[in-house]
Amino acid sequence: MKSFFTAFGFFTVFGVGLVSHLGAASAADSRLEQLSKITKTMAVVEKYYVDDLNFTDISNKTISGLLSNLDAHSSYLDERAFKDMQIATSGEFGGLGITIGMKDGAVSVIAPIDDTPAAKAGIKAGDVILRIDGQSTIGMSIDDAVNKMRGKPKTGVDITIVRKGEKKPLEFHIIRDTIKVQSVSAKLVPSENILYLRVSTFDANVEKKAREFIEKNKSVRGIVLDLRNNPGGLLNQAVGLTNLFVSDGVIVSQKGRDESNNEAHKADPKKKITDLPLAVLINEGSASASEIVSGALQDFKRAVVIGQKSFGKGSVQVVMPVDDKEAIRLTVARYYLPSGRTIQAVGVEPDVVVYAGKVPNEENNLTLKESDLKAHLQSELEKVEGKKESKNDDKNIITAAQIYEDIQLKTAIDSVKIIEKISQKGEQK
Repeated sequence: MKSFFTAFGFFTVFGVGLVSHLGAASAADSRLEQLSKITKTMAVVEKYYVDDLNFTDISNKTISGLLSNLDAHSSYLDERAFKDMQIATSGEFGGLGITIGMKDGAVSVIAPIDDTPAAKAGIKAGDVILRIDGQSTIGMSIDDAVNKMRGKPKTGVDITIVRKGEKKPLEFHIIRDTIKVQSVSAKLVPSENILYLRVSTFDANVEKKAREFIEKNKSVRGIVLDLRNNPGGLLNQAVGLTNLFVSDGVIVSQKGRDESNNEAHKADPKKKITDLPLAVLINEGSASASEIVSGALQDFKRAVVIGQKSFGKGSVQVVMPVDDKEAIRLTVARYYLPSGRTIQAVGVEPDVVVYAGKVPNEENNLTLKESDLKAHLQSELEKVEGKKESKNDDKNIITAAQIYEDIQLKTAIDSVKIIEKISQKGEQK
């Protein structure tokens, strides 16, 4: 009996090994069969397609089609696109100042960059780009769209936009310029003693600049962090900015199929610099890194998030060179916020939903303070008297008039005041 089980065990192991071997062979055969299919298809295209295409063109288009069909953010970077990407990441380039992405199959504006030709022309987050210089964007890749809009400063480009709420497409003629991005700026709201911190993109200086502004204004009663129309950028800067406000916990994690792409980015207690009340502004142009910051601060219950639902880009792309001249941009992981939720295709839902616009006149009349009125009258008087020095001061402050032009900002300021009062009552108890 023992020899029977021994023999049975041998045949079982042998059988499993044989199945495993056959399975591996079958998988290898299937792989070769599919590669053969691709090669045959390319050969047919080369021989019979109506236009003359060399095999290099066909190969490039095959790779490009493969990557573009994976997801909206993976793509093939040919020699020109690879060079353009390297120029763009250097921080200065000729273009419109617009960040675009693929949403619902259409080339869409994620956000215009502050103080650039696109922003000045009136391009808005959520706009769908229908044509570029008369050429339809249907079926156009993101890289091709970027290449068509980027170019030498002082040259023009025509953009046709479809915008929600507009009955017909909008036409824009925009003159390209050298795009230099000021990633972080700060202003005071003197009537409320609140610091307004604007982060327009996440370049390598965000954490450092934000830290400097916060440390210079320690006596303020709270902070408004404006991430509206911020298309994202460097992950480490998003982690660093969040860390200024929190002392522990996982700020963001990324998980992919390959374990080498799995990471957890934890807060460093030594880097936290403030416990001030905090409100964060987001909108449909807030994407990627700005969603990580706003979502993490929301999960930690460290800030109240105000505005509109964000864009929903929560995936990680890595640029992998194919050779010295070409590369592929491949999605390798997804981001997850402290609570474990993803932002990919979902976005960050604000705690307080407020749509862009002016503060209604009725609220204007009811809540305009005497000090605000005096400040406004003083500025009007200075215009009459021709005092030019006040203009420099205005660059560093937000006036009452500006607040009432932006209901999202006013809501954020009011929220900071409410948080401060609640915390004060908690301390008194």
